[in-house]
Parts: sequence; C-alpha cells; structure tokens
Amino acid sequence: MTEKKQKKSRISPMFRRTVSHFFTKPATTKYPFVKPKLPDDFRGETQYKVKSCNVIELGSPDLLTLDVRSIVGVNCSVCVRDCPANAIEIVEVDGKRRPQFNFDRCVFCYQCVESCPRKAIKSSELYELATTDKKSLIKKPNPNETETAK
Repeated sequence: MTEKKQKKSRISPMFRRTVSHFFTKPATTKYPFVKPKLPDDFRGETQYKVKSCNVIELGSPDLLTLDVRSIVGVNCSVCVRDCPANAIEIVEVDGKRRPQFNFDRCVFCYQCVESCPRKAIKSSELYELATTDKKSLIKKPNPNETETAK
C-alpha cells in the first residue's frame, strides 16, 4: 500500500478565513447611526395623553361631550386593572389621579392600550429604553400638560 503524501498549503487556514471575510456581507447593522425599519405592529413605549383621559365622548364628538375634569379623583383605572404585570399605578398629581407607568415591570403586551375606553394610552415607536438607572424607567404623569377639552 502506498500512501500519497498530502501537499501542505503554505497559506494558513486562519489567513484564508480572514481574507474571505473581506468579501462577505457584514452580519451586523449600523444601528446607532442608521435606525432600523420597524414593523407595523411594533410595541414600543406607551404614551399617555391627559386630554383624552379627561373627556368622555358620548356618541359623535360633535354632538355631545361630557367634561369630567370637575369631578375630583376621576379616573376609570381600567388600565391598572387590566395590566398583567402590574406596571401601572394611579398617583395623585395636582389634585387629580393619573396613571404612572413603570417600564421596568412592563412586558409591552399593550393590554392597557387595547382596554383604555377613552384612548388616552397610545402606542409609540420609542424602543431605546436601555439605562443603568432603574428610576428613569418610571414615567410619571406630566402636571404641566394642559387639560383642556378637545
């Protein structure tokens, strides 16, 4: 039996692999510089609008609107009741009760968006929530937002 000697390559396998990577497409994206295109059903940070929460529309908005701002402590609390992660709590701001969102607990299921009868909680495309300070993930209601009817 005669064995053929294999001819050893003078180019190392590591060098070949390194050179081959120059001609392939990168596996990563240029994220901080180029924002990705988000899908239509993307679930980002929820947005809360005080104006929508204060006004209950009955029927057509042009015909009948009930302003409930004068009632002290008005808040339906449906969002708090329906949140599976208990990420929403009601806090008092300037004598009014408003929802406070804790994004450190939120699972972004959007049950609050779906169950809000007044459509005061909306979806957004904000996804950059990374932080080293957990307290910055608590979104407190804005007391300076004007509370006028639509």
